[in-house]
Amino acid sequence: MEEGDLKRDLGNLAAADLSEITRAVKRRLKKIQYRRDLVDGCIAATGLSLDG
Repeated sequence: MEEGDLKRDLGNLAAADLSEITRAVKRRLKKIQYRRDLVDGCIAATGLSLDG
């Protein structure tokens, strides 16, 4: 799942209430958490460094 997929997927979500949206976001972020390449790319795109 790429970042664009996440945005598109959530944009197409027809949620009944806020708790359903919250569950959907958490579920999708959990998948991204283990994609080191995607996380590193997002951090690199900010121009910030994690070095102390």
